[in-house]
Formats: sequence, structure tokens, C-alpha cells
Amino acid sequence: MTSSPLLPSHTAPAPAHARWSPRMWGLLVVLAGNMLIDALEVSVALVALPAIGTDLGAPLTTMQWTITGFAVGFGGLMLFGARAVALLGRRRVYLAALVGFAAASLVGALAEDPSLLTATRVVKGFCAALTAPTGLAIIATAFPEGPQRNRALSVYTLFGAGGFTAGLLLSGWLTGFSWRLTFAFPAPAVLVLFVLGLRLIPGAGEEDGGGPPPGTGGGGAGRPPGITPGGGAGRPPGTTAGNQSGRPPRPPLRRYGFASAAAFLAGLLALVQGITSVPAHGWADLRATGLLAPAAGLLALFVALERASAHPLIRFEALRSRAMIRSALGAACLNGSYLGLLFVLTHQLQSLAGWSPLRTAAAFLPAAAPLVVTALFSGRIVARFGAPRLIAAGALLPFAGYLLLLRTPWPPAYATGILPTMLLVGAGFVLSFAALNSQATSQLPPAERGAGSGLYQTAVQVGAALSVALVAALITGSAPPAGAAPAEFAEACRPALTLVAAVGGLGLLTALTGLRSRSTGPP
Repeated sequence: MTSSPLLPSHTAPAPAHARWSPRMWGLLVVLAGNMLIDALEVSVALVALPAIGTDLGAPLTTMQWTITGFAVGFGGLMLFGARAVALLGRRRVYLAALVGFAAASLVGALAEDPSLLTATRVVKGFCAALTAPTGLAIIATAFPEGPQRNRALSVYTLFGAGGFTAGLLLSGWLTGFSWRLTFAFPAPAVLVLFVLGLRLIPGAGEEDGGGPPPGTGGGGAGRPPGITPGGGAGRPPGTTAGNQSGRPPRPPLRRYGFASAAAFLAGLLALVQGITSVPAHGWADLRATGLLAPAAGLLALFVALERASAHPLIRFEALRSRAMIRSALGAACLNGSYLGLLFVLTHQLQSLAGWSPLRTAAAFLPAAAPLVVTALFSGRIVARFGAPRLIAAGALLPFAGYLLLLRTPWPPAYATGILPTMLLVGAGFVLSFAALNSQATSQLPPAERGAGSGLYQTAVQVGAALSVALVAALITGSAPPAGAAPAEFAEACRPALTLVAAVGGLGLLTALTGLRSRSTGPP
């Protein structure tokens, strides 16, 4: 999920009839193409999971890292990535992230060890955290305000919404040949985007618009005081740019927030690993609890470091908004329950029912495709009905679908069991996806909206990582002995589906509090 762009308000609108130059079209191709690849990464891995596990001889609790690793890299390092963009400059970081993404894709495709594959997924998540919000910031400055910028944002949003659907189809097709192709194919595409980006992505001072969106710090969290968007520390009065070597002064390392970022990332990794270690080792084994305790300590250390820092990665002011908290929790539940559902169904349909990857991908399309069709109209829908109502309806429909699936006997008839659930989940995303993004920063001052957007996206990814990890742990922990009938293995998935429904129910309760707040006063 990608947040709505925060646009500057001080530039003069461009004429509606103005035409883009070939350079502007090329820039949009690079940004939207990369957004498409970022968005399809999760669905590509989902459908390929059973094939990967069979080839590498890894259990579900290990293979879930192909999903959670990307989510942890994305969400765990998004705030740090925004700081790096603010200090080093958009062009430099964006191009470096493209190269890193391509390299990680190739290494992942060749990996023979699950740990190496997991590491590449974390790297790719971090690269996506650098490029996705930075692409929005580049559009906000390279395209003139008004119809031209709105058109560019529409294309960018459409490609992002279509990425998940495209990933399902591509993975379903490519996995039929080899799961390694699903991880390798982004590499040449990203390298083409990199070559184009060398010529088209603007550097500092080359933007055509009016500067970065207020508070975005170059694409995510806000900049710390005294740091300029081009990549240097603010200069004391009376000094000149650069130093005697002609290079700008390097900002102090503490402003990057390395310690905070490392604590947060390590805490999330330990938490996910601890959760998935419980079925194999039990609560009394230090190989499980020995990870959960340090995870809690690392996350507490992250909060302490942030509160003590003069330049924190988190703007705690954003957490004072109840609308922000409700939106972040609601989006985390929506995304987490959805990916948890697809994880369970992928296991059931391919590993237990013997479906092909392509057939499984086609079965998921009713949940993914509706958002692509309605993405360009989502803003009008929010303006017409209001975000709180749409969020509540968008949480109710998936929850109903999860309950319906829980009541469906094994083996499920697609038309009467799985399809209705997919349609309800798809309708939920249509109603609440844009509304959650809109509500998240609606009560924040303009200067805090960039920071709020970063926090929101972090919550979405962390929700996905924790939900998938818990689902994998429950399936593994409830599995019957080897040699049991497929129906017994399918029944072992019921606790995981119950968890999915519970996460969806939490999202619904959160949405209902938004309706109550709306009726009693401003959030």
C-alpha cells in the first residue's frame, strides 16, 4: 500500500492543455515502471512459495521469510530510508536503490540456501522503501502543479495498484517453469529503468516544480532541522556551500539515525524469527523465547534512542492524532489479514489440493483486480462518502469473507467457498484503501504529513510481517503427523484462518471507533 502524495501548494498551476516533453514522459515511465515492480514483489513470492519450499527443502516457517523478509525490509527501514534520501539526495539514492534491487533479484534467483534468499528479500524491501516514496516526491517537483501533476500521479497510482495483480499472473506462469524465474525477471527490467534513470531522473536544482512536498524530507519522514533536501547539513550564517575541496560538508553520522534503524530492524527480525520458532522448539526453549525477549528489548531500545535523539527518525507528534493511529492500525489489519489469507490458501490449494501455480493465481484475481479498476476513481469515492464510513464498510466485508471461509468444508468448492471470500476482500480494498491513506494524515499539520505518511507505511508493512509469521507458525504447530490424510492437514489450517478472521475483526473494531469519533467530534 502506498500513501497518497503530499503536494506543494506554492507553485502556479500549469495550463491544462500543456503537453509533456519526451523527457517528462520518459521520467514517468521510469518512476511508474519501478512502482509496478515494487508492488508485484509480494504477490510474486506468494504463489511460488510451495515450489520454493519443495526445491530448497524448507518448512513453511522458513519459507514465510520470502514474504515477511520483504515486508520487514520495507517497513523496518522506511523511516531510515527517508532520512538517507533527505541527506544524500533523491537522484543518488533512487539510482543506487535500483542497482541494489537488481543485484538482490539475481542473487535470490540463484540462492540454494533459504537464509540467503531471505537476506535478498530484506534488501529488496529496503530498496523499495527508498524508491516508492521518493518516486512520489520526484513527481511532486518534476511535474507542474495542476492537471499535469494529477495525470502523472494517476498513472503512478494505477501502476502501483496493478502491481499486485500483475505479480500473481506472472508468478503463476513463471513458476510453472521454475520458481527462480519469478525472482530473476525483475533484474533486467530494473537495469533498463536504471539506464533510463541516469538520463532522466533530475538532480538537485533540476526539478521543474516548486520543491519537495512540505514535511516530506525528500520522500517519507520529515527532515531533521538544519538538513537540506539536496544532501547536506544546513550551513551556519555567512558560510559558503561546500568546502575547500568543492564538496558539500558531510552531515554527522548521528543524523542518519543508524543506531535507531539498526535496533528497529533487528527487533523486527528477532520478533518474526521468535514467533516462527515456537512450533519447532516450544515456549520453554531458548531458541524461541530467547529471541522474543531480545526482540522486545531491541524495540524498547529503539523508542529510547528516538526519544533521546536531537534528530529522531520518528516524529512523535504524529502519534498524537487519533485519526493517524486508527488509520495505521486499520491498514495494518487489512493488509495483514489479506496476506495471511493468501498464505493459507496458497498452502491449501497447491500443497494439499494439488492446484497448479497458475490456477492458484487465477483464483486470487477477484480479490486483487477490483482495486486496479477503481484506483483512478478512489479520490472521488472518498470525497463523496467520507473516509470513516468507507473504512468501516471496507473492514466489514473482508471480515464477513473470512467468517464464510471458516464455515466452508474441505475440500472447498471454489464458486461457493473461496470465490465469495475473494470478492468480499476485493470489495473491502476498493472501499477502504484510499480512505485509509486519506484519513491517516488528514488531522496532521502540513509540516507533519510527510512524517505521518512514513509511520503509516511502516505500520502497514509490520502488520503484514507479523500476520504472515503467526499464520505460518499456527499451520506448522497444528499439523498432524506425516502420512495423515489431506483433510486432516486442511483442518490444521483452521487455527490460522481463525487468526486471519481475528485480525480482520480487530480492523473492523478500529474502524467503528472512527465512526463514533466522527459522531462525537473531530478525531
